[in-house]
Amino acid sequence: MNPQLLFWVPVALRLSLFLIAAAVVGYFFGPVAGLAAGLICLIVLIVVQLNYLFLLSGWLDHPESEKLPDGWGAWTDIFSRLYKLRRDDERNRADLSEWLARFRQAMSLLPDGVAIMDDVLFLEWCNPAAEKHLGLNNSRDKGMRVTNLIRNPDFIDYIILGRYDQPLTLSLRDRKLIVQIIPFENRRQILVTHDATESERIEMMRRDFIANASHELRTPLTVINGFLEIAQSQPDLDQSVRMSHLKLMIEQGERMQNLVEDMLTLTRLESIDYPVRAEHVNIHNLLEQILQEAKALSGGRHKISMLIDGPDIQGSNDELRSAFSNLVSNAVRYTPEGGSIEIAWKQTEAGVQFSVKDNGIGISAEHIARLTERFYRVDKSRSRETQGTGLGLAIVKHVLLRHDAGLTIESEPEKGSTFTVRFAAHRQTLA
Repeated sequence: MNPQLLFWVPVALRLSLFLIAAAVVGYFFGPVAGLAAGLICLIVLIVVQLNYLFLLSGWLDHPESEKLPDGWGAWTDIFSRLYKLRRDDERNRADLSEWLARFRQAMSLLPDGVAIMDDVLFLEWCNPAAEKHLGLNNSRDKGMRVTNLIRNPDFIDYIILGRYDQPLTLSLRDRKLIVQIIPFENRRQILVTHDATESERIEMMRRDFIANASHELRTPLTVINGFLEIAQSQPDLDQSVRMSHLKLMIEQGERMQNLVEDMLTLTRLESIDYPVRAEHVNIHNLLEQILQEAKALSGGRHKISMLIDGPDIQGSNDELRSAFSNLVSNAVRYTPEGGSIEIAWKQTEAGVQFSVKDNGIGISAEHIARLTERFYRVDKSRSRETQGTGLGLAIVKHVLLRHDAGLTIESEPEKGSTFTVRFAAHRQTLA
């Protein structure tokens, strides 16, 4: 039915009733009384309508569905429809607020930065990742021009040229960022940032690994091939010289074999196809074997002591033996003759820990963070003298990761080093 009819029909009916009532009064009490009665009824009707208009005006100033007044007559239908419209609007607003909250929560969890700007690059909103990448603050910088907040020449040129089809690689705040602006709608732009620092570091490690592995393998191969060429070109070579060459070839072959074995060990430790085989590790027997190997390697040149005061643990006996042996053998190799090495297995409040302490040559602070990288050497010339492959501490790192353990290194040049391995409490066993 036409909404206008819904309003005017009840009004016409009420006017008709008032006129009939006035006519009845006039019939019984005279025309003056009837006219007065009709006028009073009309005034009452007008006052009622004005009252509802006043209530409606007040509600429009603060349109809350709970405060909508009750109606009478045609106003009942009007207020009912207004209530429905208001409830629908409140429901839509609640849905919109919920979706906006979800959007902001999702954006805040993204590892990539997202900043929304208008067509003249004034910041409207940004997520925490964008704040971290670009040095922005959403509450402080909202409404400010992004080019005034990010004062980088490459970024300014990128904005001026407007070639947004290609991302920009940017060095900012000691991070490598990939930045791209994506226009959307008519008056909005999205600034997206991706932190490529870790990817770049991994790529650099990969390049260094390939270069260092090639270099390490090339040296023994050069020696072996060189001596083979000499032996081939000089069949009557003196026996003592030939034996000397064969000895060097065997040493270089063993060095190359050790390098390949360590690389294969690292590959296996990093593979998810080879989980840790949990077994009871008899720490006393394991460390006694490592102690005897360390004394044999030292040849009486060092004072080596050991303290065992802690329980056994669960893990891979072979992997832990490899890790502990690497730490102890490094201490022997890098401690001058007459130095001391202390091996300890102790129970602590956080769990058991293994430590190797020496008073050897020590390590400068700038090298400590990179010691567990593949082929990283503090002193390349000394590493060759000790016949190390450069992969020992990398193997230690991955073994400990597989055993829920962590490695801390304390060292000072010319004073010595302490390597400490801390195991989680759930690894220890009383069996």
